[in-house]
Amino acid sequence: MKKEPGLLYRVALVVGDAFAIIFAFAFAYYFRVHIDSRPFFFESEIQSFVAIALYLLPMWFVVLASMGLYNRNIISHRILTGWRLALASAVGIMAIISYDYFVHADGRNSLFPVRTIAIYAGIFCFISLVVMRSLISFCRKMLYRRADRSLLRVLIVGNNDNTRQLLMGISPESGFKAVGAVAKDAYIPDEWKKRQYDDVDEAIRRLRPDAIIQTGNKDLELVNKKAIDHHIYYYYSPSDNSIITLSGKVDFVAGVPIMLINTTPLMGGARIYKRIFDLFFGTLGAIVASPFMLVIYILQKIFDPHAPAIYRDTRLTRFNRQFALLKFRSIKPEYNGLTPEEAFEKMGKPELATKYRAQGDYLKNDPRYTKFGRFLRKTSLDELPQLINVVKGDLSLVGPRALQPHELKNYGDRGLILSVKSGITGLAQVSGRRNISFNERRSLDVYYVQNWTPGMDITILFRTVGIVLKHDGAK
Repeated sequence: MKKEPGLLYRVALVVGDAFAIIFAFAFAYYFRVHIDSRPFFFESEIQSFVAIALYLLPMWFVVLASMGLYNRNIISHRILTGWRLALASAVGIMAIISYDYFVHADGRNSLFPVRTIAIYAGIFCFISLVVMRSLISFCRKMLYRRADRSLLRVLIVGNNDNTRQLLMGISPESGFKAVGAVAKDAYIPDEWKKRQYDDVDEAIRRLRPDAIIQTGNKDLELVNKKAIDHHIYYYYSPSDNSIITLSGKVDFVAGVPIMLINTTPLMGGARIYKRIFDLFFGTLGAIVASPFMLVIYILQKIFDPHAPAIYRDTRLTRFNRQFALLKFRSIKPEYNGLTPEEAFEKMGKPELATKYRAQGDYLKNDPRYTKFGRFLRKTSLDELPQLINVVKGDLSLVGPRALQPHELKNYGDRGLILSVKSGITGLAQVSGRRNISFNERRSLDVYYVQNWTPGMDITILFRTVGIVLKHDGAK
């Protein structure tokens, strides 16, 4: 899932819309002053007018987004997009006029010195948005034709007539490129026989596709799980017309209906929003916490001058990527980097490993920790350096717990959990921390991945602050 289908296109649309709207307002003002022959009785300040248009851009994006004009299923239809752009232009101008009326009721500093400028702005907004989007769409098609790297590499799976139709009809304009198929001979065109596979795992291993399109109804859950485990997109091609009618998110590729089955809501614009959120609040948090981190660093060096104050632990984040998680060292230097089993074996107390696991990865008065380390863990101050991981993009403020590579064997849902960035805090941490079982923590992480919302992140952050201040569940 490293390639977002249509993400760059939608980003280009946002940028293009901004330029189109600014141009429309500037040209509306210029048209009234220099082209419209009727006399005018207002001071000509086009710079101020354009500055106002920039200030009101967020409102325009709200209008455009609310009408689905960044939705993949709408922007692929020209006529529907055209109608909605016309409506959005009218609604946007009316909203600005309403704002102008209530904010500048006395007529001073009005956004529109004369109402004709508002009419011109609405007309030119529609024209410029249509032209800009057409230009971006044309450039996208040219890019797809010339650059294979921009296309999603697709594996077709299923014994269905749609398999043959997709293999024969997929074109670069669709954003997809078929690279192989897992199907019986009857559904494979002759020219595709050399790229025919009997097993989905083998095909994924050899072709490394970005997506799977499944056309048959057999083994749907199994194939979907393989897509999740390999972090690739899963599309289903329904053969039942009732499913097509009921679904609001059906695309057509080579005349074949396909539906994207999302692993998580954290895709496309949601990922961009979450990254901006993390970057802003992570940077703010790091600045606020920097004096505390400096004090802790100095104390670490006073208590143990020869041991590192910062501990770097190899963890996993989105798409199974390894990174160095930063924490203030709380474990004695001789046990750093060892698994609990290895550490207890080294100290000659292997029986503690069994007790540690039986108690949900917790051991009262764990002999591996220093006295200052126990304080850091109890207050969660040991995790402050992870704000640097957030700013770097390794972690999110909120997400599933960052797993160690050796823990993967215990996670049957690891594909789901690793489909989003790991977090400093998460739903499991605010639902009991060490007071809940391993299976409960894993289930809560999976629930978060499948049901993410911006509100859920904010709620978890507030609950985390309360838990840390009360030391609730900290051990």
